[in-house]
Amino acid sequence: MEKKSVQKYMSEASIASCAEKAKAVFPAFSSDEYVVFPGFCDVHVHFREPGFSYKETIATGCASAARGGYTAVCTMPNLNPVPDSVESLREQLAIIERDATIDVIPYGSITVGQKGETLADLDGMAPLTVGFSDDGHGVQDDDMMRRAMEKAKALGKVIVAHCEVNDLLHGGYIHDGAYAKRSGHRGICSASEYEQIARDIELIREIGCSYHVCHISTAESVELIRRAKADGLDITCETAPHYLILTDEDLQEDGRFKMNPPLRGEKDRAALVEGICDGTIDMIATDHAPHSAEEKSKGLEKSAFGVVGLETAFAAMYTYFVKTGKITIKRLVELMSENPRRRFGIPVGEDFTVWDLNAAFTVDPEEFLTKGRATPFAGMELYGKCLLTVKNGKPVYTT
Repeated sequence: MEKKSVQKYMSEASIASCAEKAKAVFPAFSSDEYVVFPGFCDVHVHFREPGFSYKETIATGCASAARGGYTAVCTMPNLNPVPDSVESLREQLAIIERDATIDVIPYGSITVGQKGETLADLDGMAPLTVGFSDDGHGVQDDDMMRRAMEKAKALGKVIVAHCEVNDLLHGGYIHDGAYAKRSGHRGICSASEYEQIARDIELIREIGCSYHVCHISTAESVELIRRAKADGLDITCETAPHYLILTDEDLQEDGRFKMNPPLRGEKDRAALVEGICDGTIDMIATDHAPHSAEEKSKGLEKSAFGVVGLETAFAAMYTYFVKTGKITIKRLVELMSENPRRRFGIPVGEDFTVWDLNAAFTVDPEEFLTKGRATPFAGMELYGKCLLTVKNGKPVYTT
């Protein structure tokens, strides 16, 4: 049944072609034992270069992505220099040209320096970027976001929004829920996310631009987006595996559980699951955000925000959602390949990845190819092992 559902996604000719290519570079390939998927696409990663190569590089990020079955990623602009003009984008593009083994497509920032004060050179960057985002920062000023949407609409680009109201953060660093209250931690309220989504939805009604919401984590966000879609607005969204699998009750006093937005409550997790089942949530993204061991060693309060996810995303989703019957394997491939590629105009070509869905493994961050090691899935048993990833006919990962 699983194999047939994948074959409905990829034509019989494509399956046969990929199988033949797989045999050429992976002699152990057997179509009776393994499954071929189109290359996955993650529209939300942080590869940290230029500016923070001690955390990750284009080369190590690509290696990590390929091990997770990805052949295309979109990189966020919290770099040094921030890609807010063609000139500041050139350094990143040069590194991508030199070191990338898969498609690495950058976002340009919405505002200069991601400071929210001056609109970036969206005109100049449009031909070189997949869209515009100030990820890591919500655009606080309503008029600034309105101007960005108007410009993006004229350019035919998507605004990709990190939604967060700074005035509602109050120094929080985990969800304002049961764990925070028991443990004396400062919490981040759900309204800090969904209130900015609500604002942006009203701007979309006014302007009519293409808009995508990053890493949604709350029940209210899901409902707002569901209603906006029902009203015919051009809106899509993503969530990440950790928000679908874990809650704030799973928190430990360890930086590997700290990300932004934070792990929320069970009500939120259940709403997100409903969202991936009913189509409100369009895609799975990892928000892969590596940091150094030192930056993640300071507990929940003082560690840097961010976890890695490229090497565990498919297996986590397959284990908790396909094997349990919550979604089909076809739906998972839509969430991880078809939908993100369609939304952002990223073709799959002949890229593919081969998986052994019966292989179980325990997540060991020391085996990761990313420089980052912080994952809330460490020690979990998951199913699904990537055996081969092929980009443009060339193996970019083999076991």
